[in-house]
Amino acid sequence: MKVQCASRRLDLGPPAVMGVLNITPDSFSDGGQFYQSGLVDLDRVEARAREMIEAGAAILDIGGESTRPNASVVGEQEELRRVIPVIERLRKMDVILSVDTSKAVVASAAIKSGVHMINDVCALSRPGMLDCVADSDVGVCLMHMQGQPDNMQLAPQYNNVTRQVSEYLGQRIEACLSAGIGSRRLIIDPGFGFGKTPVHNYQMLKQLADFKQLSLPILIGVSRKSMLRNVVGSNPAALTLAGACVAQFACERGASIIRTHDVHETITAIQNYLGKKGDSQEPLQLVTNQPSGHDIIDKINLSEDSKLLVSAKQKMDAMLMEI
Repeated sequence: MKVQCASRRLDLGPPAVMGVLNITPDSFSDGGQFYQSGLVDLDRVEARAREMIEAGAAILDIGGESTRPNASVVGEQEELRRVIPVIERLRKMDVILSVDTSKAVVASAAIKSGVHMINDVCALSRPGMLDCVADSDVGVCLMHMQGQPDNMQLAPQYNNVTRQVSEYLGQRIEACLSAGIGSRRLIIDPGFGFGKTPVHNYQMLKQLADFKQLSLPILIGVSRKSMLRNVVGSNPAALTLAGACVAQFACERGASIIRTHDVHETITAIQNYLGKKGDSQEPLQLVTNQPSGHDIIDKINLSEDSKLLVSAKQKMDAMLMEI
């Protein structure tokens, strides 16, 4: 399966990794990472981009507005100030550049600056987005969100979360097709953590294969989110490990793209999935550099107390077996 992304093609024979580049001061995990004295540090952004590409990222997702729960709205001009210089700095790299935006003004400027994909948490539902993207040849990721970032986690409710999210995405696909955006340009994202409780998130993860009925590549983004923290705690290495476990679990159920902050570890999880294809019951194997008394193989190399990581992995495996 291949996705048209402007002048480039995204090959999804094996699952691909989308690396996160949040050019924001307030994102939940890495806000402010690329700022110095209140300004975007383009040298630091480029260094991180190269690091993720070398680790195996096929896509870099550039975000200029945080969509974490209770995030403040960012104006068009500020979002442009954050993302356009980054696109211009990175556009010659051998990678697909994506911009995470729901604003037509930002999407249009990003497309003119050479971006290859628009990743929209509102699935092109906001004014001008459909027309803007239809007039281009960029790829599009359509995500489901119940509510808006400032209220989406107050009291999300569904009768059947997987069915309702799938129906919504189906409607947005039809809107795209009617606007002249071909299916070969489209990707879907169920929107883990966007207007869903932990129970909703794990129900969707368990039923991820149901989204294959929409006949489009499936992207998932769970990296460092609360659905993982609720299981393994907030230790960074434990969260990285949990994200890798979920990445393998999702690939086994049809995910084509994993959006993550932790590219190397996610690539390792995908390789583990490919090596065990046909045996979806075997969980990702974990290894630390320290003796633990457990039969673990050196695939994910995390510098952290081995007992903590083994405990985190056991908790994550138990959750994935339970759902």
